[in-house]
Amino acid sequence: VQLQASGGGMVEAGGSLRLSCVSSASIFRMYAIGWYRQTPGKQRELVASITSGERTDYSASVEGRFTISRDNAVNTAYLQMNSLKREDTAVYYCARYSGSYVVGEPRDWGQGTLVTVSS
Repeated sequence: VQLQASGGGMVEAGGSLRLSCVSSASIFRMYAIGWYRQTPGKQRELVASITSGERTDYSASVEGRFTISRDNAVNTAYLQMNSLKREDTAVYYCARYSGSYVVGEPRDWGQGTLVTVSS
């Protein structure tokens, strides 16, 4: 399964961006999706996830500012990022899990999209 992430860019602090993750799989709806981010020298961090049943979960660092969603009709997951902070600067990756829930490590990864937040 191929995942194509897009929507990154440069934005001022307080601004918004929406990331998209398009899947090549017609059975996209069956899988949980996660959005991760990574900065140099740090481990990749799971910031948001959505199950096949659309149950969502967020890291404490983005709770209340980011919203993950999915549109199974177009095999796409989204990450709406509001009230962006400088510390949100990172490469963001979408990932597909093996099943309907966020269990274990993702099976497939998108290529990453860079988000840069300036003050």
